Amino acid sequence: MVLEIDPEDLARVKALNDDRVVLFPNHPTFREPVLVYGLSAKVGKPFYYMAAYELFNGLVGKFFQSIGVYSIRRGLVDRASIKQTLELLIHPSCHLVLFAEGRCSFQNDRLMPFQPGGVQLAFQAMSKLFKHQGEVPDLYALPIAIRYHYVDKTIAEVVELTMVEVERALGMPEAVAAIASPAIVSAAAEFASLAQVRDGRLRAIAERVLSDIEADYPDLRLSPAAQGSWNDRMGHLRQALLKRCEESLGLAVNQNQPVRDRAYRIQAALRDLADTSPLPATLPPSLIRKSVERLLNLDAIYEGYVEENPTPERFLDTLARFQREVFNLDEPPPKGLRKARMLIGEPINLKDWFEAYEGDRNDTIQAVTNHIQQAVQTLLDQLVKSEFSYQSWQEKTD
Repeated sequence: MVLEIDPEDLARVKALNDDRVVLFPNHPTFREPVLVYGLSAKVGKPFYYMAAYELFNGLVGKFFQSIGVYSIRRGLVDRASIKQTLELLIHPSCHLVLFAEGRCSFQNDRLMPFQPGGVQLAFQAMSKLFKHQGEVPDLYALPIAIRYHYVDKTIAEVVELTMVEVERALGMPEAVAAIASPAIVSAAAEFASLAQVRDGRLRAIAERVLSDIEADYPDLRLSPAAQGSWNDRMGHLRQALLKRCEESLGLAVNQNQPVRDRAYRIQAALRDLADTSPLPATLPPSLIRKSVERLLNLDAIYEGYVEENPTPERFLDTLARFQREVFNLDEPPPKGLRKARMLIGEPINLKDWFEAYEGDRNDTIQAVTNHIQQAVQTLLDQLVKSEFSYQSWQEKTD
């Protein structure tokens, strides 16, 4: 993996070395913590990192602790983690990394909604400092965008082979026989000319995956007459399945809560439950566990994501989710040689928002969270445009 950061961006981070900073990178894969650790090394500044409690098992957990990572239990009010975060942010020159999407999005140039907890903790730390010092401290939010680009010239073939692998696993040999011909594979470098064909195959895979998932919950699926688009069917199944899992664990059902928050609450309840425990509803813990993982895996996916911009990366973003479902994988292996570009935006001083926070905390926290998310998305859009310009130049010079 090659990491590219412009010198101007490194200078922007170094200029904040003596300040309190919360770094907000996007989280499309499992690789971002390593890349941000690389940024830390490049600027000569140790960072702290907040990560999910589930990652702290075995040697990986020990390694995390050795580089400044601490855990948070998602789905609960983790008072120990909150206390540690506030203690860190009160210290001068603390640099804390928060992945505000909450988990991997598996989307290379789009974000899942940022969760407001990181901004809330930053303002709480500022309030403590204000009460102690009598003046509002500086505390910067630093938007960071990371985007991957496959540099291996066979990447279109990798898309083809990955699609064939999933099609075969789903029992779709007719698609493999019709599409995976020597002529198609030999023309794989001409990705754009085949994008429409591949999009049709990807839709067929999505239909089969969703149908197989629905078959596991026959009483929750929509009748054929009521079925709409893929998004409609997935939305219905998502809500019905969350409700069933919550009822099975005796949890309150709140359909106005975000899907991820409800899923994390279910996972937290499962951690304290033995598989032999009696449950008030029909789903056993093993199926609840699998169901929640499915919900989280497919939470950010939607019909039309690839069609909007049919790049190899978007095909592979979507195929990665289907691989996780079909092959029961946590992390699909990389599909080729990748380059990671990192852009770092202008720091956002939360001090400028503190008066508004004192007047209306909830609205200000959400407004700042949205502002940071938009800043990261703008950086991602810049990376997409710069990549397109580079590819166009490369085609003219080849």
